Amino acid sequence: MAGSSSGARWSHRTEPRVLEPYDILAIHELLARYGHVIDERAWQRVEELFTERSRYDMREFDLGEVHGAQAIRALWSAPEAAHPLAHHATNILVSEDPDGTVRVVSKGLGVGVNGRVGSVVYRDVVEKTAAGWRFLSRTAQLRR
Repeated sequence: MAGSSSGARWSHRTEPRVLEPYDILAIHELLARYGHVIDERAWQRVEELFTERSRYDMREFDLGEVHGAQAIRALWSAPEAAHPLAHHATNILVSEDPDGTVRVVSKGLGVGVNGRVGSVVYRDVVEKTAAGWRFLSRTAQLRR
């Protein structure tokens, strides 16, 4: 559904809209920054990734769905939160729908404390704000 923040899909369009190379690079950096912020446990930097309008869907990790940067910070910093040691983003595809919605599909690898590696597909909707690109919606799908 175009224009919604219900999750990203790779947009197959007949008339491609072209983002500026600077924006594509900035979106790639947003995904990289996500991993660095989590891996460094730098919860105070959540606003570099999300806004108060953001939706963060981690239901496949049994973490539910939360809305807004403050709720995401609370989820991440909870004493019972279990984070991998390292997050790695790869296979990043950026597309723009005819209505201007910018979608990102990527793969993520997480390395746990026991050396176990897991794989996830992220489906994102991102938006350009005055502060730079931010996730409007981020949904994780476990690869099993």
